Amino acid sequence: MAIDTSTDRPILDALEVAFPGPTGDEVGALHDLLAQRAAAADLLDVAYRTVDSPIGPLLVAVTPAGLVRVAFELEDHDAVLVELASAISPRVLRSRPRTDAVARQLGEYFAGTRRAFDLAVDLQLVDGFRRTVIAHLPEIAYGTTESYAEVALAAGSPRAVRAVGTACARNPVPVVVPCHRVVRSDGTYGQYRGGPAAKAALLTMEAAA
Repeated sequence: MAIDTSTDRPILDALEVAFPGPTGDEVGALHDLLAQRAAAADLLDVAYRTVDSPIGPLLVAVTPAGLVRVAFELEDHDAVLVELASAISPRVLRSRPRTDAVARQLGEYFAGTRRAFDLAVDLQLVDGFRRTVIAHLPEIAYGTTESYAEVALAAGSPRAVRAVGTACARNPVPVVVPCHRVVRSDGTYGQYRGGPAAKAALLTMEAAA
């Protein structure tokens, strides 16, 4: 028998009280349990979660090899998950336990208590000269910057300034691998995957520490 919501509201209200839906914490716990069982069965290739930050929510994704992606809200997190499923594996699940270390260290960084990340990074989404550039970026100290030309020189190709800019713009693990510390030779910030406001906020935060 169909329920007429215009006349049977008291019945619906009583049903909702008697059989409440799961809370957000309960849903999260179920996701974690599913992810744990998938990992135990070697069926979890990409674990992810969303982390709140002063520059907006960040999607973080981890493979068994390490952190593979950090995505800003403007990149469209759902689209990023689709890209990860296509580029790495369709076995993608939200998991807090598998991403706890990333979330904790990001929290410490934004709180000003961490200046360097101690995380394994999976660079399978990066190849060629871009990988050489990405590998150099953690050497740029907290609170300092290098120009695109300086990074090109450090990467062994002093004329590849534009390629350095492309590598930084496509860095799959921003913040943790600090492409925000690479600026133009005139000191202006240049482009950033998270947008100019996010880059400015990160550099201002580090300079003030």
